[in-house]
Amino acid sequence: MTDLIETIRRTLVPIHKEGYPFILIGIVLTVGAGLFSQFFAWVFLILTLWVCYFFRDPERVVPVGDGLIVSPADGRVNLISTVLPPPELDLSHEPMLRISVFMNVFDCHVNRVPVTGKIGQIHYTPGLFLNAELDKASEDNERNGLVMETTHRGQALRIGVVQIAGLVARRIVGFVSAGETKQVGERFGLIRFGSRVDVYLPVGTRILVGLGQKAVAGETVLADLGGGPERAFRRI
Repeated sequence: MTDLIETIRRTLVPIHKEGYPFILIGIVLTVGAGLFSQFFAWVFLILTLWVCYFFRDPERVVPVGDGLIVSPADGRVNLISTVLPPPELDLSHEPMLRISVFMNVFDCHVNRVPVTGKIGQIHYTPGLFLNAELDKASEDNERNGLVMETTHRGQALRIGVVQIAGLVARRIVGFVSAGETKQVGERFGLIRFGSRVDVYLPVGTRILVGLGQKAVAGETVLADLGGGPERAFRRI
């Protein structure tokens, strides 16, 4: 019986408070539709359950180690490239390594800081709502960027994290303010409903994920600031 209760507890993960208004709307629509049509009542009930699932906020087991960069988002690694970082973040005038994680509407959308450090600045940029999988979404879409000021082997580093709205997403929600110090894996924001998060790292950072790999926010190690040879991947 104890094992069953523990299984249920782990399955029914907490729901983030950002989802409460949407869940309430879904319940009202379900009850209202039930007064007129059983079919539409079931439709709204299924949609309400999906909203509960979308706003889930599970606990994560965060790897801790000097130089480790963990994924800020659940989703698929869809871009790894060396590009100029967003100018509004004033990160660097030279290209940086960018790792992008795309979240579809079935992924958990609570975002977590990839490294321990102080939030140097936060910059919101209005924009379009193109498909977040496209490379140009980094420049054209609505986005919210923050700079993490951290250290590695005694050297000060600045790392960029950018939340990008997608086709369905219509609001980026932030939970932090500039000047706050956050531990790796702590929650810093959420995007509704399908989007992407980019991480900008110094050139020479060792990449530990491959294109198409599934990433888990706060758990999957994307890269190692310590450098070294990159991992090789193959599809099976």
